Amino acid sequence: MTNETSDQVMTLDELANYLKVPKSTLYKAVQEGRIPGQKIGKQWRFAKAAIDRWLDTEAKQNGA
Repeated sequence: MTNETSDQVMTLDELANYLKVPKSTLYKAVQEGRIPGQKIGKQWRFAKAAIDRWLDTEAKQNGA
């Protein structure tokens, strides 16, 4: 079995696991455009590199 977070692209389930947040919280944030993602058909996909940059930016903005 591969490590989900080492993949270049993650599903909503994988991202929820990576960020350790409930899928419902993540889904709402994605729909509101607060998290970088791409909707393909009816499913969301997330580039791990974009998520990592977003996390760094959020941490800096929030003083972490």
